[in-house]
Amino acid sequence: MILDEPTSSLDAGIAEQLLAHIRRFCAGGGAVIFISHMLGEIFAVASRIVVLKDGRVVAERPAEGFTRQGLVDAMGHVATEETARAAEARPPLGAVILQAEGLEARRGEVVGLSGLAGHGQAAALARLYLAQTSDWRAGKTARAVFVAGDRPRDGVLPLWSILRNISVSVLGRDARRGMVNREAEQRIAEDWKRRIGIRTGSLDNPILSLSGGNQQKVLFARALASDAPIVVMDDPMRGVDVGTKQDVYAMIRAEAARGRTFLWYSTETEEVCQCDRVFVFRNHAISAKLTGADITEEKILEASFEMQEAS
Repeated sequence: MILDEPTSSLDAGIAEQLLAHIRRFCAGGGAVIFISHMLGEIFAVASRIVVLKDGRVVAERPAEGFTRQGLVDAMGHVATEETARAAEARPPLGAVILQAEGLEARRGEVVGLSGLAGHGQAAALARLYLAQTSDWRAGKTARAVFVAGDRPRDGVLPLWSILRNISVSVLGRDARRGMVNREAEQRIAEDWKRRIGIRTGSLDNPILSLSGGNQQKVLFARALASDAPIVVMDDPMRGVDVGTKQDVYAMIRAEAARGRTFLWYSTETEEVCQCDRVFVFRNHAISAKLTGADITEEKILEASFEMQEAS
C-alpha cells in the first residue's frame, strides 16, 4: 500500500486511528510506503526511513538509526545562525495587545489554537482578523496580516509574479505621489527572498512556477514584509515539506523576538507545541489553556478527547 500524505486533512484523533490501522496492517504481514512531512508520524509507524532530496535518495536506514534532528539534517535544512540567535535572545513578553473571543495575546508572543478540527478554531481566527482590520483605510497601517493555509483559495495571486505577490502588502508604504516605487518594491522582495529562503531564479517568474513550499514562503514574506504587529496564520504549514517548516519556524521565532505577535491555528499537534501559549477548542469554545511545560502533544490530545467524551 502506498499512502501519500494521508493525514494532511485529518485532525489529530482521526490521524492517530489511521496510524494504528497502519501498524496493525504491517503487523499482519502488509507492507506500506508512507510518505509524510510530519516527523512524529514517520517515527510512529516506520521501521525503515528513506530520505529523498531533489529527487535523489540521500539517506536510508532503520528508523531507530535516526533522531528527529538527524532526520531534519539529512534533508539539508538547518536554521540559519541569524534567525537562531534571534530566537534564543527573545525578550520577555510585552503588554497585552489583543483580548477577544476568550483569547489573550501579548506583544512578542506566539499563541496557538488547537483541538480537533472543525471545533471553531478557524472561525475564531477569522473573527479576530476581521476585528483587527475592519476599520482599515488607505494610509493607515493594518493591525493584522493573514497567512492562508489554502493557497489557491485564500493565498496566492495566480496571475502575478513572485515579486508582486510579496510586495502587494507594502506597495503604498514607499509610494511617491500615489505611484509604486519600483526600486523599493524590488529591494523589499529581494530582502525577503534571502531571509526566508525562497528558491527561484528570478522574482519576475510567475508565482505558480514555485513549489508549494516556496509558494507558502512567499505568503509569509508578504505578511512579514508589512508593518502589521499581529500575524494571523490559518494552518499555514498544511502539506508543506519539513525543510520549509524548519525555515519558517525559525523566522517566526526571530520575528516574535523583535516584538511581533502570532496567532497560529494548526491541525498538527506537534507544531502547536512550539507556541508560548495554547488555547484548545471544543464545540466552538475554549476548553483548555496551556502554557509552558503543559504544552505537550499528550495534554492537548487529552484535553480534546476528555471534552469530547463529556459532550
